[in-house]
Order: sequence, then structure tokens, then C-alpha cells
Amino acid sequence: MQTEDVPIIEDTPDAAAVPEDRLDDDARNLHHEAADIERSIEALLFVASEPLENKRIAKLTGADERAVALAVQSLQERYADRGIVLRELAGGYRFATSSSAREAVEAYLLPPRTSLSAPALEALAIIAHMQPVTKSEIEAIRGVNSDSVVNTLLDRNLIGEAGRKDVVGRPMQYKTTAFFLESFGLNSLADLPQLELEPGQPLELNLLVPAEPAAETSEEEAAAEEAVAEDATAEQPSAIDPQA
Repeated sequence: MQTEDVPIIEDTPDAAAVPEDRLDDDARNLHHEAADIERSIEALLFVASEPLENKRIAKLTGADERAVALAVQSLQERYADRGIVLRELAGGYRFATSSSAREAVEAYLLPPRTSLSAPALEALAIIAHMQPVTKSEIEAIRGVNSDSVVNTLLDRNLIGEAGRKDVVGRPMQYKTTAFFLESFGLNSLADLPQLELEPGQPLELNLLVPAEPAAETSEEEAAAEEAVAEDATAEQPSAIDPQA
């Protein structure tokens, strides 16, 4: 084995006092340990119902956390071009389907109720950017009652209770969950898109995915426009025979 291909572990305790050849031995031992535990880590990530952190994987396997990091990196490279990929989500790692297979997977898995309405996405965006936030604060921004959408988000486990606000009435506050991060492919809340507002500009929040156009609003607008057009037609004589 060529020693130049073996990374030097910089965080080895008292590395300066350890002979260089010993550093190479330690690095090689970590690579051997990583190779030995790679299958176990692969199995853990396969059965886990939530993302696993390197620290927890190290505890489950009894391995050095640095060896775990090497094994996880190797798995990420192995699965990079497959239908199943290893992604870093919510501070840990989890197997997920590749974006290239998204349409086929969604066609098989997603029931109709999985999609969120435009009002629910709007409320979720407000909570994500302003958490912890109360229902009345959400309604102050949206301008409409938000009981239904908040309950929907709670049912989907996208948000959770964040304790009561220390004001009169002690209203409940809400925050996003780890499942929210997983669902939208975020590692942390720091990955949320930044709000860019000019002075005096109304607060408009956009989530990571385009919202479905609200069919109810579109139909109402279309009906209103049609009624206006009919009134205008009735007031003006028409040169066209309506029976033609």
C-alpha cells in the first residue's frame, strides 16, 4: 500500500508527539475498521426509521467515530448513482430514493392526501421562518382563520407544539419537526431559503416547493370576470346574432 494514499488523522491526541509511521498505522487501522463495519452500518441505515448520526452509529457498532465517518463516506460513494442514495438529513444519514426515480416512486407510493394545499404550505412556511409562533400570529400574517391548516400540519407531523407563550392567555406556540426537515430535504433550519424583503414590502413566504394553484380561488376569479363580461355585453348592443 502506498503511504501517500493514506490520509493522516489530524485530530489524533498529541499527534505531534506520535511518530509519522505510527500515524500511518493508525490511519490504516481506521480504514480496516471502516471496511469491517461498513456492512453493519449499511444494515442499520436500511432498517432505521430516522436519520442516524455518526456518534450514534459508533455507539451501536462499538467502532471509532472516525472509522464510522469513513464507512459512511464509502457508502455514499457506492450509492451515488443508484436508485437508492445515502443522504445527510436532519443532522444524520438515511437511505432515500434518488431524485431521478421520483416520478415512478411517487406514482406508486403517494396517496392523494399527501399533497398539501396552498394555504397549508403558506402556513407551514410562516411557521418554518418565524418559529416558535402562535396561531394568532400566523393568522395576522395570512389574514384568515388558520385552525384547519394548523390541524392539518399537526396531523401530518410537519409541526409540533413548542410550549405556551408567556403572554396574556398563554397561547400555544408551534415549530417544525424533524420530519419536516426530512420531507423537504433539509439538513437543518439554516438551509431554509432566506427572506428578501424591501422596506414596506408585504411579507410573502415561499416554501421550497412550488405550491399547487388553489382551484377554489381560480374558479371564483374566473366566475367574477365572466359576470363582469356578461354585464358589459348586456349594456352594449351586439352586431353578432347570438343564434349564429
